[in-house]
Amino acid sequence: MSAVLRFAGFEIDSQRADLRQPDGQSVRLRPKPFTMLTFLAANAGRVVAKQELMEAVWPNVVVSEDSLFQCVREIRAAIGDERRQILKVISGRGYLFDIEVETATTPAPVPPVAAADSLPEHNVPAAIVPPPPGRRRLTPRTIAFAAAGLAAFTLGLAVAAPFIGQLFARPLPSIAVMPFADGGGDAPVTLTAANVTEQLADGLSRIPDIRVLAPKAAKGPAAAPARADYILRGELQKSGTSWNVQARIVNAATDEVLWATAFPVDATGADLSLLQSRIAAGVGYPAAAKLNALQHTNVRQNDAPVVIDQAQAFINRTSPEKFKASLAMLEKALAADPGNTDLKAELATQLLRGVQTAWYSGAEADQAAARARDLLESALKLEPNYLPLLQGYCRLLTATNHFVDSLIACAKALNQNPWDGLVLFHLGLTHIQLGRFDDALAAYMLANRYDTPQVSRWTWLLGVGQAYVFMDRSEDALPWLQRSIAVTPGTGRTHFLLAAAYQRLGRFDEARAAVAAGMKLRPGTTAANVSLPKKNASATYLERGKEINDLLIAAGMPRGDAQASATQ
Repeated sequence: MSAVLRFAGFEIDSQRADLRQPDGQSVRLRPKPFTMLTFLAANAGRVVAKQELMEAVWPNVVVSEDSLFQCVREIRAAIGDERRQILKVISGRGYLFDIEVETATTPAPVPPVAAADSLPEHNVPAAIVPPPPGRRRLTPRTIAFAAAGLAAFTLGLAVAAPFIGQLFARPLPSIAVMPFADGGGDAPVTLTAANVTEQLADGLSRIPDIRVLAPKAAKGPAAAPARADYILRGELQKSGTSWNVQARIVNAATDEVLWATAFPVDATGADLSLLQSRIAAGVGYPAAAKLNALQHTNVRQNDAPVVIDQAQAFINRTSPEKFKASLAMLEKALAADPGNTDLKAELATQLLRGVQTAWYSGAEADQAAARARDLLESALKLEPNYLPLLQGYCRLLTATNHFVDSLIACAKALNQNPWDGLVLFHLGLTHIQLGRFDDALAAYMLANRYDTPQVSRWTWLLGVGQAYVFMDRSEDALPWLQRSIAVTPGTGRTHFLLAAAYQRLGRFDEARAAVAAGMKLRPGTTAANVSLPKKNASATYLERGKEINDLLIAAGMPRGDAQASATQ
């Protein structure tokens, strides 16, 4: 007999490692998330600490919290718990599987009966005894049934033909993730190399459009599977407090180097778990982007990469003037190459940046958002799984308060690149406006753990500070907001959050100085226009946002025509 756990119509069959939906269909779930779900269901009604959960799922293995967060996200997607009603975060304590779970048993599998052709003839039921040789008499009813079956088969084949053709014409590409070399290092280097390899393989395996293959076991160095299309290799070396990372993707058939990276990681003050996550993300983020680009032949390159790089160079030192220059470059390039998917994605991203940074107002902001949506949706019709488009669409839906759709769009983008910190930032922003401050903080912290792409680092630093302010933890918010301003001082909104935190802590002079700095960067800002759009925002968010606006008014921000209900 084996135990089966049942909840909300779902069944967890631990013997078969199978999660079944209420309709009996199996749900695809990787081994680690399945193990975690089973453990949580077996402990339903009890708060399980993070450390206990990690020890249950990864016994005797050192892993980072981002592995836990990813498993939780996959479990929620598998059981349709997007509203966090079943698997809940208990702030400061752990996770609660908050639903009644029944335990049932299933009988042990019955050995299969021997095949009919191996039984003595007198034991075979008459219904399956083959007819004697000779012509079989066909009745009208038999002919009718045969004709109907043939018609149904033909119709089904016609409907399925495009899918069957796609399946056989374009099999999923495969990549072998080889064990990272440790450069003959000591035990911590060897452990780090092993954990980085595991995290890379786990992350890439979440991408639905590629297959991850394990290397062949061998007495010497591991060998790549013969059927791999691509091979990912890497090496780690430690020198003092710095780690040097090298990695490359090669075409398995031709040995052509398709992508390569080399970068240092400063380990000063970082724990080993965080270090491993950042190394894995530093390799995984650009590797996933390259693998995604390799599958999208409709993307035309031309001079688009050069123009996009120049436009993105303005991100860190953002100002209205540089924003306009970036738009002008992209508009000119797109006019010369109107079908370029990359240019559409980047232009949409820049337009949304202008909306979110309040460099557009009123009708101009609506027009910019509509233009960005048209650019993205027209491009997505050609490239539905192209990562830059999915990233832009996630940002668009978040910026325009389509929160349910944005959760789906951001999840699709993370499916293509699990290490995308900017998408995690937008996911966190959606959670903030839905009043899920703990979930927002978890998303921002995960983005900070990955720290990719580093050009957007200020956003998740801002996000962590924002979450702490909304959670009334102003002391915790200060260092994050200060670090965000140190990276990118030009947005203004970070200064306003910093001012709210100072005001709440009774540091009134510093609060007034922060408001003044923000007003200088965003002249004309008032409590009436500093807010995010209220549409679809939760009552919890609006109530807490009003408290923050009151703090800003007390610190010197003009009230405006009407007091706003929420702030960034």
